[in-house]
Amino acid sequence: MKILHLDTNNSLLINQLNDFGFENEEDYTSSKSDIEAKIHLYDGIIIRSRFSIDKTFLEKATNLKFIGRVGAGLENIDCEFASSKKIHLIAAPEGNRNAVGEHTLGMLLSLFNKLNKANSEVKNGIWQREQNRGIELDGKTIGIIGYGNMGKSFAKKLKGFDVEVICYDIKPNVGDENCRQVSLAELQEKATVVSLHTPQTSDTKKMICESFINQFHHNFWLLNTARGSAVITTDLVKALQSGKILGAGLDVLEYEKTSFENFFSDENIPEAFQYLINAENVILTPHIAGWTVESHEKLAQTIVDKIKNIFIKN
Repeated sequence: MKILHLDTNNSLLINQLNDFGFENEEDYTSSKSDIEAKIHLYDGIIIRSRFSIDKTFLEKATNLKFIGRVGAGLENIDCEFASSKKIHLIAAPEGNRNAVGEHTLGMLLSLFNKLNKANSEVKNGIWQREQNRGIELDGKTIGIIGYGNMGKSFAKKLKGFDVEVICYDIKPNVGDENCRQVSLAELQEKATVVSLHTPQTSDTKKMICESFINQFHHNFWLLNTARGSAVITTDLVKALQSGKILGAGLDVLEYEKTSFENFFSDENIPEAFQYLINAENVILTPHIAGWTVESHEKLAQTIVDKIKNIFIKN
């Protein structure tokens, strides 16, 4: 089988596929149209988020047997059409779930203890103790929306804290020893911290809007390490200004391009984002929750293992 690699990944991916007898070619710079012109030559492609794999692309991929996405989500792929062509869709949420869980917890603890604000002040010669008095995680109710690989990882990290962890998911019976599954109404009634771990779907796009936020009984903290499209930033800012949302940790933003590798499509900074930049109760990171030294290797290994399981007979 002949495999085309469209994004750089950990070297073990190509090395191990070579060992299994696959032919590997790399093309990290050609335009999408140039790739389309030769995609019929390949049995498989490996991609992170360089460009979308749409119906037009797939129609030209006449020999394609699999698409390996070195990451968790498949929203940049026309999955329905790919499946109709009997193309295996291979993702690797197992590869970076631990990294996402740790990053989410780190954001939450930093927000509660004002670590970023205090660090910046001390480095600028400002020594304020009372103004940087934090709050403790113990006793809080953590509501996780989306209880798959990432949500489960975050819940596991919370086991050392005296907190109640509840989750809402459209799939039934996903709760476990680390988290009790509840209705959305119960989560909105009880949660004081809300963490998003949903894939990008038509149901989750713009899910966190003004009406959704106002259905929460308590003022709450918001964490998003899932997809930026889930949160309407202007509505988030309104809630931050009113105090309905007490603070936010955002690894993803709705302004990201679909490749996740770049930010704005133009150079105009939206007013809502300008507010987030200046807000002391907001932490921003550049889509790196699953981006660790360890996950770089584990993501690649997960893809290799899944390709082996499908195509190599023992």
